[in-house]
Amino acid sequence: MRTKVHRNYLEINSPDQIKLSNKPKSNCKIEIKNPPDFQINKFFYKQIGKSYRWIDRLIWDDNAWMNYTNNSNLETYILSESEELIGFFELLFHPDLNKCELAYFGILDQYIGKKYGSYLLSEALKLGFRKNTNKVWLHTCSLDHKHALKNYLDRGMKIFKSETISIDIN
Repeated sequence: MRTKVHRNYLEINSPDQIKLSNKPKSNCKIEIKNPPDFQINKFFYKQIGKSYRWIDRLIWDDNAWMNYTNNSNLETYILSESEELIGFFELLFHPDLNKCELAYFGILDQYIGKKYGSYLLSEALKLGFRKNTNKVWLHTCSLDHKHALKNYLDRGMKIFKSETISIDIN
């Protein structure tokens, strides 16, 4: 069976355009996963993605995950509190283009609605501009969390392309 999905591409072109969100009232911290550990990316992809039909990487074997996470242009960041995992994001830098893609971003279900998402996105955008970047971009779709697009817009991102695609939902 096929269904139509609306996809938006968003960008922000300067760290000055970021509308920051306050840190939640907690002792949460954001840390880069270095050295890379494909198991953490795989965990978040599966746990968060199951609610939003993230399926592209489900066919990856461990070697594919290792190759992806060992890419020198990829950085994975983890949001945690007292050793409890909350969320993550992946920044994929394109140094030849001075751009950074926010490849994946998400919060585990039990932490949604507690202001972690807006804070994590603010920090992801700031970190995306660290490497002589002149644009941080991402895409989101109508299958993502109902507040995802609003969060991106509230942080200062602008839609630069929209499309409707048809996908299999079997």
